[in-house]
Amino acid sequence: MAQPWTVLDTWSTPEGDLELRQRGPKDFLILVGGRVLMSSTAFRSELAVADLACKPLIGRVKPRVLIGGLGMGYTLRAALDALPGDAEVTVAELNPRVVQWCEGPLAALTDDALHDPRTRLHVGDVAVLIAASKGPADWDAIVLDLYEGPHEATQGPHDPFWGKAALQRTLAALRPGGIFTVWAEDFDPPFVKRLTANGFHVQVHHPGKGGRRHTVYVAVPTAQ
Repeated sequence: MAQPWTVLDTWSTPEGDLELRQRGPKDFLILVGGRVLMSSTAFRSELAVADLACKPLIGRVKPRVLIGGLGMGYTLRAALDALPGDAEVTVAELNPRVVQWCEGPLAALTDDALHDPRTRLHVGDVAVLIAASKGPADWDAIVLDLYEGPHEATQGPHDPFWGKAALQRTLAALRPGGIFTVWAEDFDPPFVKRLTANGFHVQVHHPGKGGRRHTVYVAVPTAQ
């Protein structure tokens, strides 16, 4: 008989209650509105979205990476593992409760990635950090691992992450040779078209084999 889940914490959000559940030393779930958002036993695409952005940066001096979305910390951990000791990784998380979880019961999953000396934490909207970038000297890579990712409901031109203006701001924030990667629950062909129309060359990946395979977009500026 499977061990029952224990609810460790609950936080009210506009999308519904955000919950952290546990049923073993390293078996956790994050849910929102009763829907599983992340599992500590299935995170291959979260690793891939960081690896595909950061591994090509090997050899760069003091690379700077921006990650939008903390989750359980797996994307941050993968970025740190792929980057050199002089890197700087800024992770932006909108919900302070998620930060508390990653500093508390979830910390052991990622060797306490939030307290790695290369990590910079921003509690707030990653879109604000991208918009505040001063040009092509800011980020070697921008990694967005956000709830659901681009999909049909986010195709409007004014979407703060996936719309035309947002993609143009992201393009402007990248250093020469920069990389933009995006995690998505499902493949969204119109998003590829928007990326291409706004100055990016795009590759689409579906990490892993078997089971449900999420989507990772890898976009690089076409002018490079």
